[in-house]
Amino acid sequence: MWGFLLCCLVALASKFSLLPGLNPRKTYEYKYEGEVNVGRGMPNLAESGVRMMCKVKIAGVSAQTFMLQVSDLAFEEFNGFPGKNAFDASPKLSKRIADQLVKPFLFEYANGRVGDIRGPTEIPDSIVNIVRGILDFLQVTVKTTQRVYELEEVGIHGLCQSNYAVEDNAETKDMIITQVVDTNNCREKAAIYRGMATAVVDKLSEERGESVISTVRYVYTVKPTAEGGLIARAHALERHHFTPFNVKGGTFKMQTMKEIVLLGVTDTAGSIPVGTMESKGSLVYKFVEEQANIPLLMQNLDDPVPKAVELIKRLAEATAYQIDNAKTEDTIRVYQLLRVTPFEGLEAMWKQFAGNEEQRRWFLDMIVEVSDARILKFLELRFKAEDVSALEAGETLLLAFNHLQAIPELVEMAKEFLTMPFSKSNPYLWQSVALAYGSLVYKHCAYYTPCPVAAVQPLLDVALDALRNNNEAEMVVALKALGNAGHPNSIKTIMRFLPGVAATPVQLPPRVLSAAVQSMRLIAARDPHSVQDITMSLFLQKDLPSEIRMLAFMVLFETKPPMALVSTVTAHLLDEKDLHVASFAYSYMRSFARSSTPDNQFLSTACSVAVKILAPKFGRLCYHYSKAMRMDYFNDNFLMGTDAEVFMLKSTTKILPSEIMMKGRFYFIGRILQLLELGVRAEGIKELFGTHIPGLKGDLSFSDFQAIVSVLQNWEVLPEDKPLFSVYSRASGQEWLFADVHKKFIQSVIKAVSPSAGKESPVWGMIENLQKGISWHRTKALLMFETRYFQATSLGFPLEISKYFETVNGITVNAKAGVNPPITEHLGQLLTSEISLETDGFVGLTQDFWVFYGINTELFQCGAELKSKIPVAIPWKFAAKINVREKKFELDFPPCKNEFEIFSVTSDVYAVSRNTEEPDLAKMTPMMPSALDSTAQVLNTPIVTSHIWHPRAKMCSESNIYGAGICVESELRREYYHEEYPLYYFLGYTHLACKVVPAQAIKPVDKIHFEFNAGPSRHPMNVRQLLETLRRLSKVFAPRQLSLSSGSASTSRMSSHQHHDIIEEGWDSTPEAVFNLKALAMSGNMKPEGYDAAVYYTPEANMENVQLIVSQVGEEANWKMCTDAVVDKVHAEAKAHMRWGAECQSYEMSMKAATAHLPGSKPALKAKVHWTRIPEFMELWGRRIERYIPGMAFLFGFYERHEKNAKQEVSASVVAASADSIDMKIKFPEVWEETSTTYISIHKFKLFALRVMDLDVPIYMLVPFLCLVSIQCTGRLFLFHSQLPVFRSFNTTPEIRQWTALDMHNHVSYTTKLD
Repeated sequence: MWGFLLCCLVALASKFSLLPGLNPRKTYEYKYEGEVNVGRGMPNLAESGVRMMCKVKIAGVSAQTFMLQVSDLAFEEFNGFPGKNAFDASPKLSKRIADQLVKPFLFEYANGRVGDIRGPTEIPDSIVNIVRGILDFLQVTVKTTQRVYELEEVGIHGLCQSNYAVEDNAETKDMIITQVVDTNNCREKAAIYRGMATAVVDKLSEERGESVISTVRYVYTVKPTAEGGLIARAHALERHHFTPFNVKGGTFKMQTMKEIVLLGVTDTAGSIPVGTMESKGSLVYKFVEEQANIPLLMQNLDDPVPKAVELIKRLAEATAYQIDNAKTEDTIRVYQLLRVTPFEGLEAMWKQFAGNEEQRRWFLDMIVEVSDARILKFLELRFKAEDVSALEAGETLLLAFNHLQAIPELVEMAKEFLTMPFSKSNPYLWQSVALAYGSLVYKHCAYYTPCPVAAVQPLLDVALDALRNNNEAEMVVALKALGNAGHPNSIKTIMRFLPGVAATPVQLPPRVLSAAVQSMRLIAARDPHSVQDITMSLFLQKDLPSEIRMLAFMVLFETKPPMALVSTVTAHLLDEKDLHVASFAYSYMRSFARSSTPDNQFLSTACSVAVKILAPKFGRLCYHYSKAMRMDYFNDNFLMGTDAEVFMLKSTTKILPSEIMMKGRFYFIGRILQLLELGVRAEGIKELFGTHIPGLKGDLSFSDFQAIVSVLQNWEVLPEDKPLFSVYSRASGQEWLFADVHKKFIQSVIKAVSPSAGKESPVWGMIENLQKGISWHRTKALLMFETRYFQATSLGFPLEISKYFETVNGITVNAKAGVNPPITEHLGQLLTSEISLETDGFVGLTQDFWVFYGINTELFQCGAELKSKIPVAIPWKFAAKINVREKKFELDFPPCKNEFEIFSVTSDVYAVSRNTEEPDLAKMTPMMPSALDSTAQVLNTPIVTSHIWHPRAKMCSESNIYGAGICVESELRREYYHEEYPLYYFLGYTHLACKVVPAQAIKPVDKIHFEFNAGPSRHPMNVRQLLETLRRLSKVFAPRQLSLSSGSASTSRMSSHQHHDIIEEGWDSTPEAVFNLKALAMSGNMKPEGYDAAVYYTPEANMENVQLIVSQVGEEANWKMCTDAVVDKVHAEAKAHMRWGAECQSYEMSMKAATAHLPGSKPALKAKVHWTRIPEFMELWGRRIERYIPGMAFLFGFYERHEKNAKQEVSASVVAASADSIDMKIKFPEVWEETSTTYISIHKFKLFALRVMDLDVPIYMLVPFLCLVSIQCTGRLFLFHSQLPVFRSFNTTPEIRQWTALDMHNHVSYTTKLD
């Protein structure tokens, strides 16, 4: 009996299976719906989205081959506010997609696995991807023996980790399967990066937080049938979160939902006819060519040549004099049109533009963005025809190679430029070609691992040929190009240039050795162990030049050496005799010990240990030795940071540094981008100065200047073949420019500007052209970066995150000069002539920045878009007169008649929707509306509290003398949520502008006149009296005023009496001004209005005296400012005495600073500021600043002591307590009631802790209004606890002496007694 039941159960199990499958003799009809929404998922904020609905028919063709066909397709778009707006039908786009999907597709399917997909040849991959989104529902793994299981399987997102949970429905006998796919955990993910090759991945930064996360959840209802488990219903929900910062604090959100419901199953009637099919690949999403699919716009791309021609002409016209900000966004349209233009069209456009200088320049600037084989063919023709200048060729090729797709075929094509004769016809062009090709190889290696050696072989050949021929210049070029390439296989070639590691001994100049060492900087990240071996060997060679050893040390630390290697370096440094090398190494490691960036997390620990060991020996080396300085900052909330490094390499045999380098990096979203790097290398000029400069005292006096000039006068003794100095620049870690300045170049410049130069000088020709009138104009359009990230979605639509940064720069100069008397023989006649110049022009730039997040296909776009515009415009028009003999310079500006904008920032975030069938009907809805409807009913939204912030301000500073003013206006509009920190800081409307505006003037202004006179000039008697009085008052009374209280009436009377006596004594003084400056508003025949400033220099024995008198010019003006400054060289002190107001009598202030280093005492610096009378606005600002004093004092580690300090006086003293610490004391006058305060800091600044709720809260930043005094006060305190900024408020009262803090994030109040 039991055996019979068992047989029945086995038979029943074989008849009804739950393993997914389809019957090849059946036809299945499903209803399919997919929807995507992009926004922030918050109420009252705009979103965009699309929805697609259709019916899907699946019929069997053979045992494991099935046909899929779509019908009744409808496509809808959404752009607006959830709960207020609805989806709108898009019939034209629906028809276009339906016409493609109505054609049958074939796919292989067995046991829940979708195999090869085939479709008609003419169907594009973007349509096939929609089919993949439908078939993705069929890809499911069912295990009947397990309820919870996980596995790695292939889906539309790639090879990813899936987690399953299975449960049974007791009523329907159906199986409910839940599948969750972690798309962040994929071994082979359907995602690609573009434009990020030079941004190094920082894995340690990614561990601190992600900027992109996504998951997909599938829920299947599976019915058991004889053919297998039949999917009766399936639902998928994909959530994607993106932020430029850390996803822990607010994100943009993309949500896709799709559902498939079984409508019926019927028998297949007859055979199904299918046409010619081709394989379209597997179920994994297939990315289409994305270069032309720019996510910022959609336009009709049919017949692109005439459209591109028209746009380029419009851009050239719009920037003919100044930049039209409204037109700069058209550059993106041109880029898109050029990317779909065939090569023949590009050639035709070149022939049309080549004869027009402005249009030609625009075309060459924009064709570099074609970025495929067409640009290489175009440049190849230009190089062969030589119909572009060397400057045009180098500039265009440099940008084209850096924006080129780094695929093997294009790298192979780019090699040809290294052998073209035109490439070597000009040194600048050859350098550009070599460096640009090296950069292309670097990007190629970023995408292809291992990188084939064939890509870098041409550069290796150039380097070896230069070494064999002992061609120094060619060796430097080749090594710099290899440095750009960063190819690990170039290590062996680079070693041939390095002494001690080369197989054969080499003797090369230091500049070649420097280039060889630095060529390993990018290789350090790709093959750190090889670079560590080489640089360590170089560092330990004591006979090498100091600068080479220091460069090797610098590159060694680019490899992020482990603790063991740092310890080895430390041990060798303890025995180091070269103090320049020791100082450089110690200062560099000390900088790393303080680092907070993620990439230096382990290196910082190792260096902190090393510094403790080395500090006793090298911690006190002065700045005369070589140094490496590094500063950095990183914020976990923003996942952003920056660092800056400065290197100064010196040697014991030369007074000038051998090399100075400055560079910076930017950390963002798990990447490290190297910013601009600048470097100067001293060559022949270093030999000229030698080990010391005769007569140099080092006090920056005029005698020091004369000593340096006397040495430079001997520069002609330097050799002809050795450069005086070299300069270079890198951007994104890639060297793009370097130049050697030779003696011949300096000689040509000196000869051209020499007073004895005649008509053969190019300066003579420039002057003649200026006299006739010149007009010069230049524009430069540049796509600074285009970074794009693509990821598959479950619907078969590509998610894209893109950043675009475009800049258009322009300058226009119109000028005409006059020389009276004209020059006839030599340029020296200019020194006795009056030169007049009239000029107008414009210099400025407009920067456009976009961030796009959403769905981008060639058919439609929907997403969120941040759009920002930053124009800078400086127009000018003036007339100038220069008289060298009289040392007189005059400028005349026209009056300000119209308002114009100098600088502005405008930014907003939009919900965007576009489709290719109706490009003119694109929608851009501001994500935050200008006016919020507080009564709106928004459904299905989380319970969150929003805050509206809409500050507007306008501040103007206008001059009624000159009839002009400057206004700064700002407006911000935010709807923010505390849960979204820090994202909400940046989302919303932003506008900031600085404008020059006309103002109501006292008199009509004809022109604004500036006059600078550096010759000796006498002033009227009243000014001379004022000057002498000021100088004597400063000498007699400054010490007394610093100790007397201004509140004493008798003191005031005595000062006034003696002041009168000294005025009487000053009548006969006749000082002369060193120079004089006038700024006047001229009004026809009326007396001008404005200001007149004069500087007097009256030195005495061991004293430097400088006086400044500023006088207002006008009919009844009597305002003056009188300043006297004295530097006492004997007593090492400086004093300044300042009076201003009516005849310099209204207000008064004195300052004094002195150093002291008496025998038996510690070095000290003391400063004191005393005021007698000051204006009300200064008092107001002083009271505002005094509120910050307690908090800032605590921040910097001071403690507080109440004393009776002098009124109206602030003093400070700094005493060197020890070699690495100081004692600082700052005294403030009474600010609250009758108690003055002294803040004292012992040793260096320290962090401190504030006791809150029995917890020691470290204070990383204290922004004051912290009032720990005996009166009631309120304020704000920003605590950075665990690196999370928290806004808090507090209140103190004298009765209870407690501090109450309200945590605005957690809505918790803390109270702490103040001891």
